[in-house]
Amino acid sequence: MTFHQPPPPDHSPQGVGPLGAGAPTGPVLPARKGRRWLKYGAVALVSLFIGVGIGTSGGSAEPGEGTASAKAAPRPTVTVTQTAEAGTPRPAPTVTETETVTAQPKKTEKPGPAVAFSGEGEYLVGQDIKAGTYKTAGPENEFGCYWERAKDASGEFGSIIANNNLNGPGRVTLNNGEYFKTNRCQEWKRVG
Repeated sequence: MTFHQPPPPDHSPQGVGPLGAGAPTGPVLPARKGRRWLKYGAVALVSLFIGVGIGTSGGSAEPGEGTASAKAAPRPTVTVTQTAEAGTPRPAPTVTETETVTAQPKKTEKPGPAVAFSGEGEYLVGQDIKAGTYKTAGPENEFGCYWERAKDASGEFGSIIANNNLNGPGRVTLNNGEYFKTNRCQEWKRVG
């Protein structure tokens, strides 16, 4: 028994090529990729030289006309002069006299301690706020309003003169030299 093997796919039987009779019957060669970069590189290089040549000539097609001569050439100007009629009377100039008055500044009181202040902070009575009785509408939120009178700003438990947690409106009397600390309270206003 004799076996015949089919011809390879890139060869046509009996001398006829894939494009018909008379066409080459050899194997199809893959495109040369190694020289493709050379062709594109040469085109890019030539384009670069052409661009540089155009740029240095100023883009002008005529020789001798560069951009420097176009910028240096003076531009024409047009001046229109109109003459006044000789018989037209002109109005006389107006004379205005002015007097300089320097305003005297209003006498203002020296800023002193405040009589109303925020419900958040620590204040020295007599320097930051005036001594007296103050009231607040109560806490800013549901956590309550805390106030504290202290003999100094140390924050020690022994320096507290009086303190309170308010859930509604409240009053406190402050004396000169004391420290008043307030947290989460609405504005304090002096009432006496």
